[in-house]
Amino acid sequence: MMANLNYQYISPEEYLEAEMLSAIKHEYRQGQVYAIAGASDAHVLITGNLLTLLRNHVRGKGCLVYVTDMKAQIDKANTFYYPDIMVTCDERDRTEEYFKRYPCLIIEVLSRTTEAFDRGDKFADYRKLDTLQEYVLISSDKVRVDCFRRNSEGRWVLYPYTAGEEVHLASLDFRTAIANLYEDVSFGSKISA
Repeated sequence: MMANLNYQYISPEEYLEAEMLSAIKHEYRQGQVYAIAGASDAHVLITGNLLTLLRNHVRGKGCLVYVTDMKAQIDKANTFYYPDIMVTCDERDRTEEYFKRYPCLIIEVLSRTTEAFDRGDKFADYRKLDTLQEYVLISSDKVRVDCFRRNSEGRWVLYPYTAGEEVHLASLDFRTAIANLYEDVSFGSKISA
C-alpha cells in the first residue's frame, strides 16, 4: 500500500463518490486513499481459478462470490478494501451495490509488495468483521495457502496447505486439491495434485 503524500483526511462518503468516477481503483483506510497496482500473471490465474471453483460450489446456495472489483467495508476500522475474492451469504449484503459489509470468506492472493500488509494491518482490519469466518492468503510465487479460521472462542487458527494437499474452506464446506488453484501457473516448479 503506497501512502498518499499529500495527506488530507477524506471522508468515507467522499471516497465512495470519487471512486465511482475514478478510472483506477483505490482502497480507503482511515481517511487516506491508496491507488491499487495491477497484478501479475500468476495472481490473475490463481484468482480466476478459485473464482470458478467457488462460484460453481455456491451456486444455488444463497451465497455470492465477488472478485477484485467489489469493496469490503469495515466500519469498525473506517476502511474499504478490494479483496481478490470475497464471499457473502448474508441477505443484508444484497442491498448495497458498491460494497459488502458481511462477508464470511475473504481471500487475498499475495505479491511481494503486498504480503506484509495483507498479513499484518489488513488482516487486523478484516478481523473486525463479525461475520468473517475465514481469511485466506495464497502465495503467487510458490505453492502455499494459509487459511486463518475463526474458532468457537473467536481466536484465529492457521491451517496451512502446501503441494499435494487438499484445501478446505470450512466457511463454505468447500474442498479442492491445491493444484486446482495453481492450474496453468508457472513459477519454475511443477505443481503436483
